[in-house]
Amino acid sequence: MKNKQLPFEFVYQLFSLIMSVIVVHAVYVAMVRPRASIILEQMAIQMSADINFVPERSIWVLIRDYEQETCFILLLWAVAIMVYKAVAAARERSLLQMDLVQVVDGMSILPEDTRELSRPIQALPQKFAASLLPRALLTALHRFRSTRNIQDVSDAVRTICESESDRLDSELSMVRYIAWAIPSVGFIGTVRGIGDALGQAHRAVEGDITGVTQSLGVAFNSTFIALVISIVLMFLLHQLQLVQERLVLDTQDYCDNRLLQHLQVR
Repeated sequence: MKNKQLPFEFVYQLFSLIMSVIVVHAVYVAMVRPRASIILEQMAIQMSADINFVPERSIWVLIRDYEQETCFILLLWAVAIMVYKAVAAARERSLLQMDLVQVVDGMSILPEDTRELSRPIQALPQKFAASLLPRALLTALHRFRSTRNIQDVSDAVRTICESESDRLDSELSMVRYIAWAIPSVGFIGTVRGIGDALGQAHRAVEGDITGVTQSLGVAFNSTFIALVISIVLMFLLHQLQLVQERLVLDTQDYCDNRLLQHLQVR
């Protein structure tokens, strides 16, 4: 029994997740948490010296907790996945600039000509063989040769473009899950912070509210950062969807203008 190789995309996603964890955690250990600790210590000293002191919000303190770190890991992972999809779309879009069907204005394509027109498309490099445009053109040419019906060819092109659109949409399910998970992680930080604050309520009754305010800060900071990251991620996701949808529509237009309008049946 032959061993099946893991899909390259799966390996890429797994590798990008591991690298996201390593990079983000290294930044937090080396930079974020040490700076946040120094800032909190300075704030504590200034507050003890001056009861009217109002501390300024620091970005290092806002992002120092584990929930924010998790959100940044998920963001970096999602961006890596979307970059892979965007590069694939750009590679397929480059085919739209090529003259894959050798026809000129006023030229008619008969069913007998389809075999000759298919050869340049079939001779494309392997990395382009599974792209949408070559598949749509070959499907159209083969359908025209077998059915000699232009309407069937048009329906075949439309069907393959619609199925490709559905496939691209389904492959973004992981990014959508990450976009849902990030606010959820932020809410986990909110629950943790409020729980810690309630656990120190007796100290607040005695007049020491330092622990309660720090715990509430964890609650609000985690939600704030998670929602901001979610907004950024959803913007990038919608831009990627726009690129993919335009690719499918432009491919259908390419088939209509370069092939379908030249088809003719005797």
